[in-house]
Amino acid sequence: MTAPSNCTQNASQEHQFLMFFDFDETIINENSDDAVARTLPGQQLPDWLKNCFRKGHYIEHSQRILAYMAEQGVSKDAIQSTVEAIPPSPGIMALFQYLQNHLQDFELVVTSDANMYFIETWLEHAGVRHLFRKIFTNPGSFDAKGQLVLLPFHSNSCSSCPDNMCKQVILREYLADRQKERGGVPFHRVFYVGDGANDVCPCLALGPNDMVFSRRDYPMHKLLMEMQKSQPTKLKANIFPWTSGLDVKHILKKTMEER
Repeated sequence: MTAPSNCTQNASQEHQFLMFFDFDETIINENSDDAVARTLPGQQLPDWLKNCFRKGHYIEHSQRILAYMAEQGVSKDAIQSTVEAIPPSPGIMALFQYLQNHLQDFELVVTSDANMYFIETWLEHAGVRHLFRKIFTNPGSFDAKGQLVLLPFHSNSCSSCPDNMCKQVILREYLADRQKERGGVPFHRVFYVGDGANDVCPCLALGPNDMVFSRRDYPMHKLLMEMQKSQPTKLKANIFPWTSGLDVKHILKKTMEER
């Protein structure tokens, strides 16, 4: 999918809708860290390395894994080709084609606790990088020794999120900044597409006009269903479960027709 010559992604004033996408198990159909671990000689991490993970400390754990991979001789080329080969989630490319055809209406953003190298590598290879105005993720680049080095995106005090990323902070700040840049004009509606537990927090900042697409039977969807029962007033946005990007596309088409 290539950018059309008349691409209007920069014509911010025309965008009525803002759409956030997670990356792992949302845009792509697996966790990118797990995929890259298959480049190791044994095609998986040793148990001692798997077991050293501490909840909320993604960067620390990932950096330990990447250092181990470098020690095992895993090259940048091997990592790149593995990332490029990760399959998209079902129906996601069809959804992207629909959004490509409606770039005058949609502004697209990635918010992910993966890293910039994995995300940009995959999006470029898939031919969809141009669709996204911004990518919010942990910085990642190769050092002189050929090791992929990660840095935390930011620090935050949110009790619900990892110490390196609160997606609600990102969403709130982006909405405020873009409204200023748009001359005080807010987006008509915000959409959020995700799957994981860390995708719940940003959705709590959305309003009754907004829509949350939670991948069916994944942690985000289960947590939101529990929240609707135990704290029904906490989540104001409308929830739509999805198993394919075609489900999301269907709702977007319906929304466009109702304008």
